[in-house]
Amino acid sequence: MPDVRTVQLGQFTDENAEVVAGALAGAGIVWWHKTSGRFTRILSAGDWGTRIYVDAARLEEAQQVARAALAEAGGQTRP
Repeated sequence: MPDVRTVQLGQFTDENAEVVAGALAGAGIVWWHKTSGRFTRILSAGDWGTRIYVDAARLEEAQQVARAALAEAGGQTRP
């Protein structure tokens, strides 16, 4: 596996994260996610959704892919 450095693409609702993840995979962009557990979400207002991380070298492309996928799905359009 190649050595990949990731950066945060954004924090999304769980539903929108699924849309974005599918689009990133379809575009061949390496991605990773962090979803907080139930108790963390209750205790910390900052952990309300899923954070998606992408290959740092492809961040701009990933932002475009995410915006397009969310616009098509009717979700938020600012990752």
